[in-house]
Amino acid sequence: MIKPRSRRGGGRPTIADVARKAGVGAITVSRALREPERVSEDLRRQIQAAVNELGYVPDPNARALASARADVFGVLVPSLTNNVFAEVVRGIYDSLSDGPFRVQLGNTHYSGLEEERLLQVFGPQRPAALIVAGIDQTPTARKLLETAGCPVVQVMETGPDPVDMLVGFSHLDGGRTATEHLIEAGYRRIGFIGARMDPRSQRRLAGYRAAMEAAGLFDARLVTTTPVPSSVTLGRELFRDALAKAPTLDGVFCNNDDIALGVLFECHRAAISVPRTIGIVGFNDLDMMQSAFPSITSIRTYRYEIGRRSVAMALAAIAGKRPEQRVVDLGFELIRRESTAR
Repeated sequence: MIKPRSRRGGGRPTIADVARKAGVGAITVSRALREPERVSEDLRRQIQAAVNELGYVPDPNARALASARADVFGVLVPSLTNNVFAEVVRGIYDSLSDGPFRVQLGNTHYSGLEEERLLQVFGPQRPAALIVAGIDQTPTARKLLETAGCPVVQVMETGPDPVDMLVGFSHLDGGRTATEHLIEAGYRRIGFIGARMDPRSQRRLAGYRAAMEAAGLFDARLVTTTPVPSSVTLGRELFRDALAKAPTLDGVFCNNDDIALGVLFECHRAAISVPRTIGIVGFNDLDMMQSAFPSITSIRTYRYEIGRRSVAMALAAIAGKRPEQRVVDLGFELIRRESTAR
């Protein structure tokens, strides 16, 4: 029988050192680290104390060789600073914090080519699962996901043709609901203001247009968009542009909350009454929507829960219990506030 390698001199501690320190076998240590639920709590604490004292760090390459998969969840999002995706990532981290899996993050910077490059980096590392934002991958990226050999969960969207599994909500329906709310509140010259018009924002715009056309209110001059990254300051500038094109504007659906807050600030500066003269609706319902004055109506999306659910679906697939429901729609909620309370 081959004995587990022990540390020599002052080198890096090995699993044999941990086993010796804890007074158990190396196999028991390995089981406790990889599948903590299979050992008793007392034994787990005993082994963890030895790990902490020795400063032992498991070798992910060795694990990958033993299991054919690294204990890593590869996660690709378009931004690490955007609060929307930060909430998704927080849900992923919180769901994996007590288990054997680690998270490896990749930032695609809203670039399909960068997503391809990161998938080419992640693939040879043989991750246990991949969680990827969106459904608009390039053909190359989709092929890389389809041949990854691990569970794949796309997030923040719904759709009929996921690579593997999908959890999110309909941006088109969200955009339509926001616009219909403004119409029902009595607004008629309702504009759409959007920045960084990625595919999700394009679908929100499509929902806006569908609602406006159904009501016989659509006018292309009411749409103001830019590919520039979103910010509150940009929201102020875009609202000024929108008013210059359509001076009779009386409502605005913004593709995100940063833009909505900028519109509100510009209304304050120009002494435009909200909601009497202009109604405002944002998207995502970040904390600042409730704190603004007047508070801003927004479409609430469940980003943290999307992160947690994506992990649950991936873990189930890893355990051989792949969910029967491959597409999970967590929906959204219209949060009515003062900015549309005419």
